[in-house]
Amino acid sequence: MLFSTPFSYHNRHYEKIGLETKDITDEIPFEIPNNWVWVRLGNIVNYGETKAVTYSECDKNLWILDLEDIEKDSSKILCKNRIKDKPFKSTKKTFQKGDVLYSKLRPYLNKVVVADENGVCTSEILPLRAYYGINAIYLQHCLKSHYFYQYVNQLTYGVKMPRLGTEDGKKGLIPLPPLNEQKRLIEKLSILLKITTNL
Repeated sequence: MLFSTPFSYHNRHYEKIGLETKDITDEIPFEIPNNWVWVRLGNIVNYGETKAVTYSECDKNLWILDLEDIEKDSSKILCKNRIKDKPFKSTKKTFQKGDVLYSKLRPYLNKVVVADENGVCTSEILPLRAYYGINAIYLQHCLKSHYFYQYVNQLTYGVKMPRLGTEDGKKGLIPLPPLNEQKRLIEKLSILLKITTNL
């Protein structure tokens, strides 16, 4: 499903899809500055378009990432394995340095990392490469934010292995400031996170 950028008019929020204009005011989680825009996640990343590879196709020195390698909430990488040390049978998804890696399985665990090198991952991790020069760390913060967490957790399906569906994921709203403001926000968030970590 294709979405246009949502727009505001007389304190209401709308989105034009093809010839239809839809009022999406009830979907907007909070107000943003006038120079920001709300965008659909599926319009700013290559959602679900990464290549699947088999073991025989891979460089055996590549990083292989599984969900258990990521700490919940903090998103710290607990260990880095190489394909040569951890052979696999099922296909894996490829990702590149700078991609945001989002766990669509049990998203309430809030496992979202920015790749610091190329690699492959389980199909339960969604590699997202942002378009338009959008800062990957800013996008990571958005996907880990409370409002996005709430959005995702009301849409997951499956009791034992809850996961986020593709179309629901693509529809997620992201507040997008200009690039220079994204960088300033990241710097401020970095300082705040260091302070809270040391408390």
